[in-house]
Amino acid sequence: MNGKLTNYVNGVFSPYDGVKSVTELKHDLLTDLQERFRDLKAEGNDDETALEMTIDSIGDIEQTVQEVANISRSLERQVQINLGPIDLQESDFAGVMLHKGKFKVTALRGADFAGADLTGTSFEVSNAREANFDGANLTDCNFPITDLTDASFNKSILVRTNFSMSGLDGAKFTDVKLTDVTLTKTDLRKTIFDRCLFTGVDFKKSDLRGMHFDGQTFIGVKFDKSALNDVSFRGATLKNVSFRLPLSVTNKSYNAFKTVCFDGATMDKLTYAALKGLWVVDLSKVTVI
Repeated sequence: MNGKLTNYVNGVFSPYDGVKSVTELKHDLLTDLQERFRDLKAEGNDDETALEMTIDSIGDIEQTVQEVANISRSLERQVQINLGPIDLQESDFAGVMLHKGKFKVTALRGADFAGADLTGTSFEVSNAREANFDGANLTDCNFPITDLTDASFNKSILVRTNFSMSGLDGAKFTDVKLTDVTLTKTDLRKTIFDRCLFTGVDFKKSDLRGMHFDGQTFIGVKFDKSALNDVSFRGATLKNVSFRLPLSVTNKSYNAFKTVCFDGATMDKLTYAALKGLWVVDLSKVTVI
């Protein structure tokens, strides 16, 4: 009877021979069915009845196998594409799917990536001035030392995206949820963040002087050793936010931090206590939750 069971499973899976994930599914299914058959036999069923009940127990397996095969084939068709270093200025990549692509040292000025899925793609040391990333999925993308002057990130998906040491003058982040994004050692004085939610973002050692984060939300964010002269958090929400000041033999870093404005901000007790412990910022107009 095991031979009949094996033949049945082989027949179901035969159109998908060579598809790796389907082969694995076939092996697991056959093992489960053989165990089910043995259990039914132990309950007193004869071979034919046990076989029929075993096959009936798996339902519409053919549809499941087809769906797994389609997904597997789609993934197998996705290849790593190396597009650098070449001139791709003003190229149209809107809506493309490119996972783990490489644009290293690539000329991408004015390129259009609107709505593209660029998960895991690297733009290292590229010129992407004025590039359009509106609505693009930039999860796990890498932009270190990349020129993103005047680039647009309206409603982009930014998860674990790395912008460390990139040029972001005039870059616009609008209606964006930045999750575990790295913005360390970066000059952000002319970068625009509007209606953003910052979760787990790292601004360590970045230049944020004169920035306005009014009304925006920060959760688990690090501003450690950043330049924060005249930064405004008016009406912002801050939860579990870290502000470790740079070490200084003078009072320079403390005097600079005095200029940070938290008027109308809402913050949790831990963030409030840490700021209060610095003794230099005015927290009189802060709401503690």
